[in-house]
Amino acid sequence: MLLRNIKNMFSISDLRRKLLFTLGVLVVYRFGCHIPVIGINVARISDVINQTTNLGKLLNFLDLFTGGSLAKCTLFGLGIGPYITASIMMQILGFTVPYFEQLVKEGDYGKKLINQYTRYLALGLSVMYAIGFSFALESEGLVLTPGWGFRFLFVLSLAVGCTVVMWLGEQISLFGIGNGSSMIIFASIVARLPDNVARTLYLIQQGNLDAIIGVLVWLIFIGLTACVIFLEKGERKIPVQYARRVIGNRVYGGQSTYIPFKINNAGVMPVIFTQTIMSIPTALITLLAGRHALFSMLAEKFSYTGFLYNSMQFILIIFFYYFYTAFAFNPVDLSENIKKNGGFIPGIRPGRKTAEFFDMILTRLGLVGAIYLAFLALAPNILAAFINNMPLTIGGTSLLIMVGVGLETSSQIESYLLEHNYDGFLSTGRMKLRGSR
Repeated sequence: MLLRNIKNMFSISDLRRKLLFTLGVLVVYRFGCHIPVIGINVARISDVINQTTNLGKLLNFLDLFTGGSLAKCTLFGLGIGPYITASIMMQILGFTVPYFEQLVKEGDYGKKLINQYTRYLALGLSVMYAIGFSFALESEGLVLTPGWGFRFLFVLSLAVGCTVVMWLGEQISLFGIGNGSSMIIFASIVARLPDNVARTLYLIQQGNLDAIIGVLVWLIFIGLTACVIFLEKGERKIPVQYARRVIGNRVYGGQSTYIPFKINNAGVMPVIFTQTIMSIPTALITLLAGRHALFSMLAEKFSYTGFLYNSMQFILIIFFYYFYTAFAFNPVDLSENIKKNGGFIPGIRPGRKTAEFFDMILTRLGLVGAIYLAFLALAPNILAAFINNMPLTIGGTSLLIMVGVGLETSSQIESYLLEHNYDGFLSTGRMKLRGSR
């Protein structure tokens, strides 16, 4: 049945072209993730990653969304990270700064300007990240010829690589399937799965990890994946009834519909906000830990498996969940739009009462969604605190992104199949005849 579904996918010329284009761009991206930057001692850097040094811990933390390319100091080492951070910053500006608020409301023209500002900001962030990374590599003795010549070439290489990755993402969005940035992150996360399997087997063979614990960790990972799929597809449907209106000789309205409220209305944004904010002080403390006793103490207290770090992360995720939901979803506007179109919720008065009802639903679902996101983000850290030589390096955020992008892409493919009279991607794959039902 799966083979029939795949055959159906490639039998539609437009969908086939989009799928092949997307796969081709992702292959180019993964190829660039294996081109090393000139001047790096590649043999030594792999040893640093496997060690429990401050730089090794930092590289493993920052490498979650790059598929291992940052830790290997490759051309596409920064991945799409600077662009994602810039997009988040522009979203916040769109909520808080009047100039950017106006741009958001100006349609396509405003969107083009915002996209241009996002690119410039991403380029600036990539330069800043690359400069800090170059000094960190030199301090650990991982550079063959230290100095300003290396720093210039290193920063230039990573900045150009980041620009190319941004362009590849935009090409996927324009000519491929799915959101380009999301697909690149998805490819980076999936690329780490074989490495994680190999790492698990290696640790078991070396006697550094009990086989039962290794299997248990993977079972927990599979269970979390199933929970994420279930909760991401979960929603509460609010019924909306539209009154009948007579305009001329025609009758409009009278039908019933519903508004879906997802359990997780904010997506992965609260976790990304939190990790972006916390990664800056964490990186500074980690890099300075070997130079001063105060930073060594802070690094110990602020470790990824420590109580202080995870408590702060839990609080920030819940805060940013409500913060993002408050700006991204306006109950008053939604209730007014329903009222203008002659709609109402059965048992609720139109207008202010409807807005209050929406606000109550968002608050209750928000608590469940915020705790769910916080638990998902902290689960790998909690496991790592109790398991030495943790075989999995895929965090809860990576899992959420991987599942979210997978569901979104399968939904788009399914809509193509249904449009061309096939059953859905996850259905039986039989051909539907027009007028047969």
